[in-house]
Amino acid sequence: MKLAEAEDLMEKAVEATQRNFNTIRTGRANASLLDRIMVDYYGSETPLKSIAGISTPDATTLLIQPFDPNSMGMIEKAITMSDIGLTPNNDGQVIRLNIPPLTSDRRQELVKQAGKLAEEGKVSIRNVRRDAIDTVRKQEKNHDISEDESRDLQDQIQKLTDQYTEQIEELLEAKEKDITTL
Repeated sequence: MKLAEAEDLMEKAVEATQRNFNTIRTGRANASLLDRIMVDYYGSETPLKSIAGISTPDATTLLIQPFDPNSMGMIEKAITMSDIGLTPNNDGQVIRLNIPPLTSDRRQELVKQAGKLAEEGKVSIRNVRRDAIDTVRKQEKNHDISEDESRDLQDQIQKLTDQYTEQIEELLEAKEKDITTL
């Protein structure tokens, strides 16, 4: 594993963490809340955003307009079964999701959830570090690189790890601030 590969994988871990943070609701309507919702659309799991248009007419409402009116019940069921904690209102044409204001207890739960997602991101970065250092050590053992080169590469890998872990910490701080701000 080259240094550039390790850096690319760490960058992807940060991006995945950011996408996961976007699915945590903060009291304001945001279409990315529905990113993880999969609908059983005629026997196959399909992302909600592939079968419906999602808009935010105001700060507390999500509006879901199915492309196929026959999928309304399937979408409603998928939202009800999901972990977002919102109840869909179906008027026959569109599905509305009203985002209630968050209680302080719910905000604390969401902060904990964000912390878990951040930790998952850090774990994936540390896994990349472990794999990269193992590769460097094997190269040293096979005499492909010198001991000094090995030490330098391992130091560079650790610096990358620290850099990307810090990025996740910054994302977590921003998300916590977003969640706790009224």
